[in-house]
Amino acid sequence: MRMTTFLLAAFTAAGVFHALPAAAQGAQCGNNSSGFSAWVADFKQEAAANGVSRSVLDRAFANVNYNKPTIAADRGQKSFKLSFDAFMQKRGGATVISRGRSMKAANQALFASIERRFGVPAGPLIAIWGMETGFGSYMGNQHTLSAVSTLAYDCRRSEYFTDQLYAALQLVSEGYLNPQAKGAAHGEIGQTQFLPRNVVRFGADGDGDGRVDMVGSRADALASTANFLKGHGWRAGAGYQPGEPNFVAIQGWNAASVYQQAIAYIGQQIDGR
Repeated sequence: MRMTTFLLAAFTAAGVFHALPAAAQGAQCGNNSSGFSAWVADFKQEAAANGVSRSVLDRAFANVNYNKPTIAADRGQKSFKLSFDAFMQKRGGATVISRGRSMKAANQALFASIERRFGVPAGPLIAIWGMETGFGSYMGNQHTLSAVSTLAYDCRRSEYFTDQLYAALQLVSEGYLNPQAKGAAHGEIGQTQFLPRNVVRFGADGDGDGRVDMVGSRADALASTANFLKGHGWRAGAGYQPGEPNFVAIQGWNAASVYQQAIAYIGQQIDGR
């Protein structure tokens, strides 16, 4: 299922946006839906005080609800506790490798261009692309702003997702995120599943059309992913297996060690490095 498409202007060569205030201090978090409406009202007041326009807030929160599927997904990430072999089986690692090799062959010019620009080879990008969305075939069906707002309200990681919510509001204010957009359960966006703050920081124009479309353009999604890895310390030409210099950048993608290992392994099988 395709998420509602939004477009991001490439304000610099890397497509990086300016930042908004990171956190709201007065809105009280909660662990169930009972306080969500009051939290939204408080957050909107604080966001307005931080410079977000009332019209943006009204549009962004017009259809925001406490999102139970988001909470269920946040509490149920059991696959990250699997062994490497079990994780690879659950995530279809063999299929990602097989299809990934075909994707690399079919998009040689694109991956060569991305590696020249960011120093990141095809393998780890394809590994992320394949594991996150099946190469763009499924990008989620949850209301993005509801998902991010729910996690900003939820006490478990309120500060982190409050920052993500401010980033999402920035994208709405600049016309690059449709308030009705749908994506993954934690508010991830596009073919490689960027959280809003990462779209702001690392969104990159990969197809040269002067905009960044994380949903409809594989070139933009993959270039942005390479830019993310570069921003997390990727060094052109260095190895990316565990213990090698670029594995640190892969660790920046996901905190689960089994996921990091899977990216490195699948990438190596595709790159042959």
